[in-house]
Amino acid sequence: MLVMDKYIVGTFLASLFGSFLLYILLFKTTISHKRKDQEEEREMSRGGYQIRSDTTVGERRNDEGSDLDVIIVGAGVAGAALAYTLGKDGRRVHVIERDLSEPHRIVGELLQPGGYLKLIELGLEDCVENIDAQRVVGYALSKDGKNTKLSYPLEKFHSDVAGRSFHNGRFIQMMRGKAATLLNVKLEQGTVTSLLEENGTIKGVQYKTKAGLELKAYAPLTIVCDGCFSNLRRSLCSSMVDIPSCFVGLVLENCQLPFPNHGHVILADPSPILFYPISSTEIRCLVDVPGRKLPSLADGEMANYLKTVVAPQVPTQLHEAFISAIDKGNIRTMPNRSMPAASHPTPGALLMGDAFNMRHPLTGGGMTVALSDIVVLRNLLKPLCNLKDADSLCKYLESFYTLRKPVASTINTLAGALHKVFCASSDQARMEMRQACFDYLSLGGVCSRGPVALLSGLNPRPLSLVFHFFAVAIYGVGRLLIPFPSPKRLWIGARLISGASAIIFPIIKAEGVRQMFFPASVPSYYRAPQLK
Repeated sequence: MLVMDKYIVGTFLASLFGSFLLYILLFKTTISHKRKDQEEEREMSRGGYQIRSDTTVGERRNDEGSDLDVIIVGAGVAGAALAYTLGKDGRRVHVIERDLSEPHRIVGELLQPGGYLKLIELGLEDCVENIDAQRVVGYALSKDGKNTKLSYPLEKFHSDVAGRSFHNGRFIQMMRGKAATLLNVKLEQGTVTSLLEENGTIKGVQYKTKAGLELKAYAPLTIVCDGCFSNLRRSLCSSMVDIPSCFVGLVLENCQLPFPNHGHVILADPSPILFYPISSTEIRCLVDVPGRKLPSLADGEMANYLKTVVAPQVPTQLHEAFISAIDKGNIRTMPNRSMPAASHPTPGALLMGDAFNMRHPLTGGGMTVALSDIVVLRNLLKPLCNLKDADSLCKYLESFYTLRKPVASTINTLAGALHKVFCASSDQARMEMRQACFDYLSLGGVCSRGPVALLSGLNPRPLSLVFHFFAVAIYGVGRLLIPFPSPKRLWIGARLISGASAIIFPIIKAEGVRQMFFPASVPSYYRAPQLK
């Protein structure tokens, strides 16, 4: 169109300025390589209630634990998939899960195509069968009544490869059931109360069974996968949890999405609204509410907020079902946590899943990261005959934190950056960035395929992420310079570039510039197994 063509000149001029600025900013961002000595002291006092000495008396020891290879704390997506994976490799695994009944969550319901490929790699693809899972082939983005459809770049893959959306609990129960079919995997319901530590090495766990018995289980390696509410996390990592917003969840029944088999993102005010199918008759709606404080459910403030603020921005095809879901009263909420992976390598223990690393759930990347991490860990452990040399194993597994970074950091950074860009703002430069993002994705071709490949986990490359993020910013500046670059427009354009940098660079810094962009420069990247 003519409108698009006239942006080209401005975009070209802005790109020269933006490229130079990007060069300066990217290489100004550095990592501190200082080793913090206090990490060695690792919160023996702060986390004392989580790590216990083996000399605790008056509690019964689980003798079966002496023959174990791995203890897994938690049997959610990460824990159940890991149990099956390690069990299939011949490891003797004991899984301790607080509640083995079907969970009911409002997130963990959309598996991106990249995550589905990892599921196939782990031999777990049949876990999305027979649970009324729905194929997802892309996204539909809506703003101010305009829509753009973004399809996953699936042409090079088998016809079965696509995203999957489902009830989270059904998916988890399928994976738990599959893990339980292995004779060397034991699933037990119980609550892990502490890690057992001896001379700085984790030897196992203390837990309370469903019947109330206090037991101990011992294994050379304990993997903590007990989710975002982990009580054991602080013993094993520096947990800096941020809560930028909360999700309000509803289930819409007997209605059709504007674009079937697509996730829908509405760029609403004040923040995005998501819709995606979770069964053949149900659509999940997630309303993002900025901040930690939500309107009260008890006195009807939440229902009023949804009807007066959110409902007018819902697509007309879904409006009636949206109001009906509010009237039914089954409104659920959850905080959206973000936590960069910052582990203290600890002999005998490892963190995984949401206990280790979280990102905003806007992009549905959590399960993809968890399954990718499991593939990395499986490949690292495969050549090891035994895991009993805790110090050598810990040193060897430092490579896990480096090898996972390019995939995990790309998905994490994209989630955090997109949430900030998609939220409405009183800042004109931020609103220009939001509009530029929508228009850039609407251009099609590489402008949509590249970002969607990142979002889907099919091409999780950090440099590609930075390129497209600043391409959006430069495109936004180009829009401002047409029809002529007035001082006000130049000032907004400069603030747009500055604001874009302020969004993405802190996220990248928290993830780790060196490990994210230059993993091959990290010594642990080349670490080979020393164990026999």
